[in-house]
Amino acid sequence: MEKEIKFLGGVFENPAKPFVAVIGGAKVSTKIAVLESLLPRVSTMIIGGGMAFTFLKVQGHSIGKSLVEEDFLPTAKAFLDKAKSSGAEVLLPVDHKVAGEFAETAKAEAVDGVDIPEGKISMDIGPKSVALFRDRILKAKTVIWNGPMGVFEFPEFSKGTLEVAKAVADCKGITVVGGGDSVAAVNALGLSDRMDHVSTGGGASLEFIESGGDLPGVAVLEDKPEQD
Repeated sequence: MEKEIKFLGGVFENPAKPFVAVIGGAKVSTKIAVLESLLPRVSTMIIGGGMAFTFLKVQGHSIGKSLVEEDFLPTAKAFLDKAKSSGAEVLLPVDHKVAGEFAETAKAEAVDGVDIPEGKISMDIGPKSVALFRDRILKAKTVIWNGPMGVFEFPEFSKGTLEVAKAVADCKGITVVGGGDSVAAVNALGLSDRMDHVSTGGGASLEFIESGGDLPGVAVLEDKPEQD
């Protein structure tokens, strides 16, 4: 737990810049607090996974049948506006691997551009997105990664997440990985020993990030006087 607090806390207190946050996952609604907590601190925010399509839609892009949270379109717009005024760079996927249905047996089709055709579901980032994200990650002095870039549980659509894992492993800066799928990707590639910290906190590590490092249980432990 002490190591967890050291690395996650360091992200908030004094991260070496450039500081890159890579946040993936299915829904904006479950990650918006993480995004907003990190925004004032990051140089670059990389957003992938299903939640990226809510942001792409609010930018005017076509997203086909990809996941979107209509109720969070105003939230996504407000976030992008805040990022622009703060000077933080926000990167979204610029190409995709799509399918006609959400199924493990679906075959990946490449879309060489941001816009997704009608009737198609984006299930992973494409090679241009991988190259763009890798470029920023390799230049970073601090990286925090939470969440997959696509439907990582389907082998056909796992490459984007695995390539991000490799990029984080190749980064010479401080690297912190948290979240079930991110940890699974790191472990699947045998890269955990090349990360500075792989969080075992799961949901608690997310709450730590959301709170800016201010969890009641942690505060109690830090304030508790030493016993003889």
